[in-house]
Amino acid sequence: MDTNETINIGVIFAGGVGNRMHSKETPKQFLKVHDKPIIIHTLEHFEHNPEIEAVAVACIEDWIPHLKELLYKYRIEKVKKIVPGGKTGQLSIYNGLCAAKEIAEGRRAIVLIHDGVRPFINSKVLSDNIDSVKKRGSAITAGVMKETVVIGDDEGNVIQVPERKYARLAKAPQSFWLDDILSVHNKALEQGIDDTIDSCTLMQRFGHKLYLVDGPYENMKITTPDDYYTMRAILDAKEDKQIYGIED
Repeated sequence: MDTNETINIGVIFAGGVGNRMHSKETPKQFLKVHDKPIIIHTLEHFEHNPEIEAVAVACIEDWIPHLKELLYKYRIEKVKKIVPGGKTGQLSIYNGLCAAKEIAEGRRAIVLIHDGVRPFINSKVLSDNIDSVKKRGSAITAGVMKETVVIGDDEGNVIQVPERKYARLAKAPQSFWLDDILSVHNKALEQGIDDTIDSCTLMQRFGHKLYLVDGPYENMKITTPDDYYTMRAILDAKEDKQIYGIED
């Protein structure tokens, strides 16, 4: 094997139980929308992008057999490893990154770290992430702000009003060279840090420079019942466009 070869790997974390969704039996990533589980909607984008060569998924351990059944049913063939999620999002990502390291087999790898419940990405944003990592070392998918952001303190005082044209919402995927992000995770664990909110926060904490990639505005995370119904409405609208022959 040519160890100078580069491989692009999706790292999907789906280890949460989704308490805010209030679904009593089914974790949010396995809820069906348009007769297809949310995680399959997400994985299909990675499956259909020709630059993505493999995917690792960190999943709730008890649901791994069910996920394997879904991968077979929906013909998702790029998932090469499924590993148990951790007790926090950071630890689930770490498990996924370790699986990606095994998949890479010594090759230099770009990893695209993504929520299993963030289905409204597209092929372009995946390719833009890969291109940004190759050129600049990182890619933080972001959303343009439509409203003014204010930053306050614990007492309700406004301490900063950033200019809207510079404000972004950090979303996903968040992409890096595998060795860089894995090194940062190892340093964090050595220091007892295991519950950082996302990868870009962790990378910045350890001094890495970050670069933005704008993604689609609808790139939302399906976390609450409202999000679930919004997802269904967006898919309905996309389906209606197809039925009536309306072009985007």
